[in-house]
Amino acid sequence: MVLTRFNTHALKDLCSEEQLELLNSIDTLRSQGIDHYVSLPQIIVCGDQSSGKSSVLEAISGVSFPVKSNLCTRFPTELVLRQHPRAGVRVSIVPHQTRSEVEQRCLGDFCEQLDSFEGLPMLMEKAKGAMGINTHGKAFSKDLLRVEVSGPDRPHLTIEVVQSYMQEPRSIILAVVSAKNDFANQIVLKLARSADKLGTRTLGVITKPDTLAAGSESEAMFVSLAKNLDVEFRLVWHVLRNMDMDHGQSTREQRDVEEFRFFSQGIWKDLPRSIVGITTLRGRLSTVLLSQIATELPSLIGEIEDKAGQCKTRLRQLGEPRVSIDEQKSYLMNIAQCVQELVKAAVDGTYNDNFFGDAYSSSGYQKRIRAIMQNSNEVFADDIDQTGHQRRIVEADGQQSPAKHQVDITREEYIEHICHLLKRTRGRELPGTFNPMIVRDLFLEQCSPWERITYRHTDSLWAAAQEFLILVVKHTSDEATSAALIREIIYPACDSIKQEMSVKVKELLQPHQIGHPITYNHFFTENLQKVRTARQRTNIATTLQQFFGVSSIKQSCYMDTTIKLDDLLTLLTQHSEPDMVRYASVEALDCMLAYYKVALERFVDDIANEVVEGKLTASLSRILSPVTVFDMSTGLLRNELSVLQKGLETCKEFVKLRKDGHGLTNARDLSRQSRIESLQEVATLDTKRSNISDPSTDTPNSPEIPDETVDENLFPNVEAVSPSLEPVDVVPAPVEETAILSDHEPATKRKMKKKMKRSKVSAQSGGT
Repeated sequence: MVLTRFNTHALKDLCSEEQLELLNSIDTLRSQGIDHYVSLPQIIVCGDQSSGKSSVLEAISGVSFPVKSNLCTRFPTELVLRQHPRAGVRVSIVPHQTRSEVEQRCLGDFCEQLDSFEGLPMLMEKAKGAMGINTHGKAFSKDLLRVEVSGPDRPHLTIEVVQSYMQEPRSIILAVVSAKNDFANQIVLKLARSADKLGTRTLGVITKPDTLAAGSESEAMFVSLAKNLDVEFRLVWHVLRNMDMDHGQSTREQRDVEEFRFFSQGIWKDLPRSIVGITTLRGRLSTVLLSQIATELPSLIGEIEDKAGQCKTRLRQLGEPRVSIDEQKSYLMNIAQCVQELVKAAVDGTYNDNFFGDAYSSSGYQKRIRAIMQNSNEVFADDIDQTGHQRRIVEADGQQSPAKHQVDITREEYIEHICHLLKRTRGRELPGTFNPMIVRDLFLEQCSPWERITYRHTDSLWAAAQEFLILVVKHTSDEATSAALIREIIYPACDSIKQEMSVKVKELLQPHQIGHPITYNHFFTENLQKVRTARQRTNIATTLQQFFGVSSIKQSCYMDTTIKLDDLLTLLTQHSEPDMVRYASVEALDCMLAYYKVALERFVDDIANEVVEGKLTASLSRILSPVTVFDMSTGLLRNELSVLQKGLETCKEFVKLRKDGHGLTNARDLSRQSRIESLQEVATLDTKRSNISDPSTDTPNSPEIPDETVDENLFPNVEAVSPSLEPVDVVPAPVEETAILSDHEPATKRKMKKKMKRSKVSAQSGGT
C-alpha cells in the first residue's frame, strides 16, 4: 500500500492577515476581562478522567502537558496557540473577579517565559502554588491559567479546558471520548448534550483507538461512532491515536508518523481522511473557531452595547458619583445604620419591620435569626441528649432500633467491658474499689460523639447567620453596593467568625477530651444516689416477686398465711456481690453515668452561651461598623463599565463599519467561507445515506447526499449544487446573512460560486 501524506495547505490558508486580525481581536477582548460579562467564542476541551484530554492538547499544540495531574479539574486552563517566527511559552494567571484587589495584583504579576517547551510542566506546578492550590489536596481555584505557545508551525487557536464553560453559547465543545471504555458510559456525552441539545457546536474526538482489538465488536462500534451514526454532532467526529506514554517519550514527528501508519491499515483505512489524524484536526478546529467568531461577532457587539447600556443606567440610578470622603462616608453610614438596626431587631427577637415579612414563609423565617437560634439550640440539646453517648444501654430483650453512630449494649455487657478494663488499669487501690482514672477513661469513650454533633450544630447556625446578613444587606442597598459589601465585608467577617467559633468549641471540648472529671455540683452526688437507688430498687423488686410468687411488683397480692418479717428482711438485705472486680465495675459505671449527666448539661449551656451568643450573635451587629465599611474598595461598577467599553472599541475597530457597509460584509464573507468548509465535512460524513467510493482511489471517500437530506430547519436558505457537480458542495446562507447582504445579492452569489469552486478543489486534493 502506498502511504500518501496529509494535505496541510488548508491549515496554512487559514493564516491570512484578516483572519489573524479577527482572532487577535477576540484574544484582546478576553485579556481585557470582558469574558466575565459576555460569552466569547472559544474551544472547550472536556472529557472523563483519563480520556486523553491532555494528550489531545499536546497533539494540537506540540507542547507536553502534565499527564495524570488533574489539570482539567483543579483550575480552568486557557491554551493560546499563535504563529510566530520564534518558539516559546508564556504562562500567566488571570485572577477570578471574586478575588480581592490585593490578590488580583499578586496573581496578575505572575508571568513566566520559556524558550523551549520542556519546562512547561514544572512551570504549571509553580503557577498552582501561586494560586494557593495544594498539589496533594483537593483544592480548587477559579483563577484562569493562561498558556501562550508561539512557534512557526502553531495554528491560531484559543482553547479552554474546563467543564463549566460548556454552557457558554458561543463556545465550541471538543468532547473527548476514550475508546478504552464504552462511550455510552462516559459522562462527557451526557454533559455535551445537556449544554448543546441540538449538537450544533459539538465536535467529538475519539482517542486511544489502538487499544481496541482488531476485528472486535468494540472496534466496529467506535468506527460507527466516528461515522456519526450513533451519537450525531453537527460538527461530526474525529479520531486520534494518542502517544504511547508507557513506552517512553517520543517526538512530535514520531507521534504523527505512528498515527498515520495506524489509520492506513485495518478498518480505520476506510474512514475519510478528513476525520482521522491530528493534522486534519488542527485544520478543522481553526476552521470551526474562525467560523464561530465571524458568525457571532455582530451579536457580540450588540450584547456588549446592551451590557454597557445597562451599566450606564444603573450608574444613573445611583445619582452623582460620591467623590469626596464625606460623601462616601455619608452614603455608606446610612447603609450601615440601617443594617445594624435590622440586625439588632432580629437578634432581640423584635420582628416589627416590614423586612421580616411573613413568619409562615421560608424567606420570612430565614430573617428571624433569634428564632432560628432558639430552635436550633433546642434541637441540639435534644440531639446530644439522645445520641451524644457512644454506648447506649438497652434491655436484653429490648426491641429498640439500632442507632447510627452508637453502640447498643446491655448493662451486663457494659459491666463485663468495665471488668476487663479495670483489670488492665489497676493501681494500689484495695479490692472492691476502683482507680479513679477508670471513670475518666469510660467518660472519654462515652462522650466521643459530642464533637461531631456540636460542629454540625454550630456550622448550621453560622450558615443561617451568614444568609441572614446577606438578606439584610440586599434589602438596605442597591445591587452593585450589596454585591461589594457581601464580597468585601460580609464574607470575610463571617469566615473570621466561623474560625472564632471553631476555636471556642475546641476549647470547650478540651476538658472533656483530655482532662479528668471535675465537678463540685451537688447534682453529681444526687445523680449518683439516684443511680444506686434505682439499682437497689430493681434488686429489691426481684426479691419481693420471688418471695410472694408474683410476676410484677405492681400487681396486688393477697395472702392468708403468716409471713415472718425477719425472713423477709433477711432476703432483702442478704444481696451481696462476692466478686470484688464486678462490684468495683458496677460502682465505676454508676459514677460515670452520674458524672456524664452533669457534664452534658454544663456543656450544652456552654455552647449556647459562649459559642452561639458570645462568638456569633454578639458579632452580627458589629460586622458593618464604620471602620470596616470604609475599608471596602469603591468604583466596582465603573470598573465593569470600563472593561465593557474597551471590549466594544476592540470589536468596532476590527469591524470598521463604513458608510458602504463593506467592513461587516467582509466579516460575513469570512463566516460564509468557514461555514462552507464545515458543511462540506457534515455532508461528507453523513454516512447514513452515503455510498463509500472505491478505497483504492487517491481521492477521499465522498458519499452521495440526496437533496432531500438537507434539513431546512437547520440550514435555512440552503442552495444545493447541481447534480452534475460533486454532491459534497453545499453552500449555506444563514438568515441573518441574507438580511444584511440583500442589497448586494447578485455579487454575493457570484462570490459564493467562486468559493464553491475553490472548495471543490480543496476537497478533491485533501487526501493526496
